[in-house]
Amino acid sequence: RATMKSLRFISAEAFVSNAEFARKSLGSVAHNLFPLLFKASYLLEQGEVIHDLVENWPFVDFNMGKLLGTTVDYQEDLSHRTCSVCLESCLTGLRDYVLNHPSPYVKRLKVVDLTGIKDVEVQFCECKKTMGRWARTQLLSKLCLELLVYLKQRRCNPGIFEISIDVLIDLFVTERNYELVVQALLKKCYCPLKICCVAFRSDNLALQKFFYITKLIDPSLLRKLEIVHNVRLEMEHLEMLFNSIHFPLLMSLTLPARTFNVRRFTATDEQMLTNIGEKMGKMTQLTELSMSFSILTGRIQKLLSPLKTPLKMLDVSNCSLNHADMAYLANSFHANHLEALDLSGHNIPDLYPSTFFKLLSHSSSVLRSLTLEDCNIQDTHVNMLILSLSPCQKLQEFRFLGNPLSSQALKHLFTFLCELPMLKNVEFPVPRDCYPIGITYPIDDACLCRFDHQKYDSVAEELNLILLQANREDVKASTPLFGSYDAAVQETNNELGAYLIKSFKEALEKFTTSLNKMS
Repeated sequence: RATMKSLRFISAEAFVSNAEFARKSLGSVAHNLFPLLFKASYLLEQGEVIHDLVENWPFVDFNMGKLLGTTVDYQEDLSHRTCSVCLESCLTGLRDYVLNHPSPYVKRLKVVDLTGIKDVEVQFCECKKTMGRWARTQLLSKLCLELLVYLKQRRCNPGIFEISIDVLIDLFVTERNYELVVQALLKKCYCPLKICCVAFRSDNLALQKFFYITKLIDPSLLRKLEIVHNVRLEMEHLEMLFNSIHFPLLMSLTLPARTFNVRRFTATDEQMLTNIGEKMGKMTQLTELSMSFSILTGRIQKLLSPLKTPLKMLDVSNCSLNHADMAYLANSFHANHLEALDLSGHNIPDLYPSTFFKLLSHSSSVLRSLTLEDCNIQDTHVNMLILSLSPCQKLQEFRFLGNPLSSQALKHLFTFLCELPMLKNVEFPVPRDCYPIGITYPIDDACLCRFDHQKYDSVAEELNLILLQANREDVKASTPLFGSYDAAVQETNNELGAYLIKSFKEALEKFTTSLNKMS
């Protein structure tokens, strides 16, 4: 659907479409037109014009999210276009803003906010080359270091060293870009461009390096911390982290798999868990918590009850929760505020159907996203599920992959889903009757693709027809077999793949050595 453009925006597009003319004419353009020209240049991927606009930016702040978001002249939000040409031009323009002006005293820019950029699966830019969060981290760090080298080598106006621009960014650090980012952070006080980390994601990093860089990023500014996949953080390390570093503004915390394992708890571990809960309780801004694939049986209350602020997002997928845990969640003050909930990997219909019903009824007025993957929801449970979801009139996303449901049950469920007015995205399982008879759930990865694809396509068509007949073509229904799209994993999958192969090789070598010793 085409978005309406104002005459001002159409004129701006015409102006920037001739890059050579636009660049020559920028000096005589009114300052209040710069934001308009920036969005038009971004839409048309006019990298050179973008560079020059940023290099001559006349305002105190430069906020990518606001500049590319919905505006009066052009309502389409372009902040999800992580176009490599455009973003590289922005960042090099920022570097040249510092370097290329005769008088640094007329420079007004104080804050650059890059946090509004959204990484999505489908890109609409012409070049089709994206610059993800990891690459943005890499490029900004590189430009900061290059800037320092350049200032050292060239006799610059001393006033340049008076320039101080805070660059707000979501950093993503792995083993591969660690050294570069560390160098940029260590030299931050000398550089006119100050990297200010608002959100930090760490993957494939040794614990010692993770602790070191976490101290460097200025944790007092951090709002989001994601420690994922190949950072081997266990409960004692988490306690050390919370004891040594304070996160006063932290709103969102993601912990890696197996951070907690209550099955091997000692009295010391119980005390440690209590301490961690108390430390999280002091994080008064914390509203999002993800602890998937930890074993937390019977300990949810101990961990969450010290929190002073209600959680808006909770991911406890595959955490082996028992009835007491679910009862706590359903009756806690968090329940009335949960906008996103992931309970995947729990046998909800058999273990705690009534408690689950109570939890959903309490969160129904605000719940936007619900994930129930691999929850053993069968045909006989569909009516119960419909009853539980009925009050959730604000639900926008519903994911229930990996459940043993038949084609018929899915059609019944989809007929109900059409009635949820805000629903936008549904991820549904391959119907059970598309798999060979006798398939067991949860289905392992090796068997996941061994279904009747022709029959699946036919069922998927029928489900989409149900949506179409109910005038709900605004709902996207899909079956991502290996889980939802993750931009960060997608961007670094080569590095993570190499790490997994290396880990597997090391494990084999240890196993072989042990066998040799035995023989």
